Amino acid sequence: MRAFLIVAVTAIGAGLFAWLSGMAVKFVARRRYEPFLMKLHRACFRPWVLLLVSAALYFVLPKTGVSDFKLAAYEHGAQIAVIVAAGWLLVKVLFVAEDVAFRRLPVNVANNRRVRRARTQISLMRRITALAITVLTIGAVAMTYAPLRTFGASVLASAGVAGVILGFAAHTTLGNAVAGLQLAFTDALRIDDVVVVECEWGRVEEIKLTHVVVRLWDERRLMLPTSYFTTKPFQNWTRHEARVLAAVTLHLDFTAHVDEIRAETHRLLEQTALWDQSEWVLQVIDVTDTAICLRVLASASDGPSAWDLRCELREKLIQYLREKHPEWLPRLRSEFKP
Repeated sequence: MRAFLIVAVTAIGAGLFAWLSGMAVKFVARRRYEPFLMKLHRACFRPWVLLLVSAALYFVLPKTGVSDFKLAAYEHGAQIAVIVAAGWLLVKVLFVAEDVAFRRLPVNVANNRRVRRARTQISLMRRITALAITVLTIGAVAMTYAPLRTFGASVLASAGVAGVILGFAAHTTLGNAVAGLQLAFTDALRIDDVVVVECEWGRVEEIKLTHVVVRLWDERRLMLPTSYFTTKPFQNWTRHEARVLAAVTLHLDFTAHVDEIRAETHRLLEQTALWDQSEWVLQVIDVTDTAICLRVLASASDGPSAWDLRCELREKLIQYLREKHPEWLPRLRSEFKP
């Protein structure tokens, strides 16, 4: 009964202290820091309570007067609980830190290349760190058992550790993880980049340790291993900046007046909000046996805007030609000799 009372009082006291610390966070939080502190409190409250209770029990158990055999078992359980709670708490703190960093790095701004690069690197580093903490937690729990402690010490002290690590790194999964790090820190691919892969156009939605999620134009998700982007060619439309050129190609009759079409194109660009007022050009890029080939290039702030601008220009130019100058549309000529 004495041991039960000591354990109960200790657990209740630790839980009460955890609750008071939560109330203190709410009280200390000011308007500027309240979202961060409240999110930290909500995310970390349960692992924090578990850590305090298990730590308190671990230190108070030897004073309960329990038999040596039972005491060793209880202490071992409390020790494992402390290790697991500490690892859980650290992982939760990493998630909160990532969320706070993302709030300070919004992607819905013009010229967001550096922001997307920072978000990509933060996301990958958080995943790697969380994975490392998880592995270390599992290893620490395993080392609490005497047979595993001896085995682990002998393995870590052996000269073959480097060979084991390199052998695992050659495995496909870890190879993809290494490729993910390469993508993040060589700036080859970032979150929200506009890419063309496997003949599909889309945006990079997530870059994980082992795979990349590309959100396609029709809301499908294309899942590719990270090693794909280090071993195969792909198009990155926003490698250096978010601005993208929209291209429209027209095939017209030889009688078409290019200057008039150029003036109409400029008028249409001035009327649309999709054009970023930066660059545009209309050129005759080819001549065939039956028509001339015109190409319009106009800049847009990002990939989706470039796609919409291209569709709008194509539609309105064809409407202009059909209503104002139908004779400029492609025609087939034939000559009949009597």
